[in-house]
Amino acid sequence: MANTRLTRTPSSAGSYVINTWSFWVKRGTLSSNQNLFNAYVSSSNKFRIKFTPSDQLEVGYFTGSWDFQIVTNRKFRDTSAWFHIVVAQKANESTATDRIKVYVNGVRETSFATTNFPSANEGSNVINATNATQNIGSSGAPDHYFDGSMSHVHFADGSALAPTVFGSVDSTTGEWKINTAPSFTPGTNGFTILKDGNTITDQSANSNNFSLGGGTITVTKDCPDNVFATLNPLMPLGSNIAYSNGNLTITPGTSDYKTTASSIAVGSGKFYTEFKAVSGHNGSTDVSIGIVGADTFLASTGSKAMSAYTNAFSYGSGGLVKQYNGSTIRTDATYTNGDIIGIAVDMDNLKLYWSKNGTFQNSGNPASGSTGTGAVSIPSGQPYYICATTISSGGVKVFSANFGNGFFGTTAITTNSGNGYAGADGKSKFNYAVPSGYSALSTKGLNI
Repeated sequence: MANTRLTRTPSSAGSYVINTWSFWVKRGTLSSNQNLFNAYVSSSNKFRIKFTPSDQLEVGYFTGSWDFQIVTNRKFRDTSAWFHIVVAQKANESTATDRIKVYVNGVRETSFATTNFPSANEGSNVINATNATQNIGSSGAPDHYFDGSMSHVHFADGSALAPTVFGSVDSTTGEWKINTAPSFTPGTNGFTILKDGNTITDQSANSNNFSLGGGTITVTKDCPDNVFATLNPLMPLGSNIAYSNGNLTITPGTSDYKTTASSIAVGSGKFYTEFKAVSGHNGSTDVSIGIVGADTFLASTGSKAMSAYTNAFSYGSGGLVKQYNGSTIRTDATYTNGDIIGIAVDMDNLKLYWSKNGTFQNSGNPASGSTGTGAVSIPSGQPYYICATTISSGGVKVFSANFGNGFFGTTAITTNSGNGYAGADGKSKFNYAVPSGYSALSTKGLNI
């Protein structure tokens, strides 16, 4: 939702004392002001729920000074997971700390860096006011856009609800899971949007529809009940990589080599991922796609190309397939702007394959199992991250990854009549046909 803003101005006033907000969110870039909800009259009259530049969660009402403001000690820096955030306001409670309650994944937050709770009956009169614009994903300025994904955004006007309305604990895993059909009274200005898709038409009993105030809304396979891998901004080797599009696009910032890893490592199973060479690529050996052993990657420091790591294997844009000591295993086809490189990792048989635009290199057959037709053999003993190495010398080289969510950057897969191709998980969307038995790197893909 980077630079995307959803807006609505109520036609009649609702409660400013008792309300509930529920969001499922997956973060992208970190360390900046990012609004989830903002009710805005002016810069000195606004209510907001947002992530701070320190990645804490803030709820506050500002009228030139803070009428009330709470900020969590907890930092929200996991870009690989969906968070369920519920903010329940009941300003007429006798106990001050009960007037604003914040829940994350079903558990109430009780540790706060800032604790300026509302006075008795002190709500924000802009939450449901007819002169205030309700904003999802930005401030009212507009700026401070949320960067990431949102799903199942609910607002209950006049009710302070428990998080169990919107989710529950999975009896098998013990994890918090989504309730895809929550039942609640929306009240005058209540709404449900972004439910099971990208519609901003109110799906509650009301007709409190939102408008697209800027940016674009995209449908992704990545959702609260099927979490897909991304590239991990907390774990690059080398600094100054710019991450965008939900941490699926990487742009190098300096001339040093930079390697970034998937947010999920694989130790068993068979997985497929695609990378698109977006811009700056010229068939040189400066960039590569491959895997790095998890123990090696986590223990390394400095800026290095993927081929510099112990237990790393890469396919470079100049066509060279290399192993960890930098020596060349073989030479495959070169690739440049617009080409899509597939990588198939068979951890059950310790084999690795690459494709270019749907054709596996070296006559590879990822379904050949232990035979490993056309494969590179990889050592056992540790899980592997799927990685990309890039560099800015000779032109800034940009990659976009598709771990099965159906996009390269903001461009949706259009092959197979727009349906793309699913992995063995059945819930993914790739540009090219996925080898038999291979899944997307996602929670459903990990559990088939």
